[in-house]
Amino acid sequence: MQIERITGGPLPTNCYLLTDEQTGQTAVIDPGFYNAELADAVQTHKVVMILLTHGHFDHITGVKQLADSTGAKIYMDEADRAFPQNPELNLSGAMGLAPVEPFVPDVLLHDGDEISLGSLQLQVLHTPGHTCGGCCYLTGDAIFSGDTLMCGTVGRTDFPTGSYEEIIKSVKRLRDLPGEWRVLPGHEFETKLSWERANNPYMEAE
Repeated sequence: MQIERITGGPLPTNCYLLTDEQTGQTAVIDPGFYNAELADAVQTHKVVMILLTHGHFDHITGVKQLADSTGAKIYMDEADRAFPQNPELNLSGAMGLAPVEPFVPDVLLHDGDEISLGSLQLQVLHTPGHTCGGCCYLTGDAIFSGDTLMCGTVGRTDFPTGSYEEIIKSVKRLRDLPGEWRVLPGHEFETKLSWERANNPYMEAE
């Protein structure tokens, strides 16, 4: 598999292009923007799906334009299904930004679902806390963790549908995955699960 990261948007956000090298099929994970770099990348990839880790504006703003330009299907955890149509939930209203161009997910996901991207298999892990419908995508040795787990920290829980208790449960669930994993978060730097186990205080929080 091949993973490319494009960073953009006001915060900024990491958008990932995950490509199955056998078939050339690509999933775009968390297009929170649609800038020139992403638009150019899309032209050279066979984009068949858009995977969302949660419904905040900085992870979904580019979804409608990307879906319209590629015909890719949109995948999202069922618990966040209302976010794309609601500026209060997706926080574009609170940030004083233009509303997210609304869309309806094509596929609603649940914990334990498996998604096929060419020859790649992705497992869906429901990881609420940052939002009620936060999720991670696991494939190969990679975890696309959105704002559930980031280098040394976790996502905020003081936004609508957030829960500190839930995010602690979620990161402990990630902690307890067997083996070593690359952690590709929604913001800032890639990390390793072994480093997070040893250094992230939220993995041992009560």
